[in-house]
Amino acid sequence: MNEVAAENLLLVGRVIRPHGLKGLLRIISYAESGESFVQAGSVLLKSGSSGISEFKVASITALGKALLLSLEGISSMDDAERYRGAEILIRKSALRKEADDEFFWFELIGLDVYLKSGRFIGVLKEIINTGSNDIYVVKDGEKEHLVPALHGVVLRIDPAEKKMLIADDIDGLLDLNEV
Repeated sequence: MNEVAAENLLLVGRVIRPHGLKGLLRIISYAESGESFVQAGSVLLKSGSSGISEFKVASITALGKALLLSLEGISSMDDAERYRGAEILIRKSALRKEADDEFFWFELIGLDVYLKSGRFIGVLKEIINTGSNDIYVVKDGEKEHLVPALHGVVLRIDPAEKKMLIADDIDGLLDLNEV
């Protein structure tokens, strides 16, 4: 495999252990769904003992809170055992957006967040998935704000400028230090 720059890869999961005799990998996914692995087409497994290896995704199935990942080229328990504990990465270029105003979490984490009036409120450090809409956790030193990821609240996102602009008059902009 050609060397791939780390900044071109995205961590999407971790191998827990082999599953069965035919080379399936029981994994924990950091992606929204198992479909992300299929859409990527291939994954890179990074383990201390084997370095980084790329495999084409054959299939993925849910198994409780874990997923079972089948990769072309891993066909036995011994093959799968080599990747126990490995990180699962995909190429960022394999990701597809459905709309121009859609962003991946890795594009948002680290953005400077400003109110429309120009006041800096902090850096987006974490995103909480609530089911209905995401919540952005914005921190400035010891202050922490929760910002709902809604169109009326988030006015502009510019990853190139590393900047997010939000509305001044947010009902319920929560400063966790005042609670």
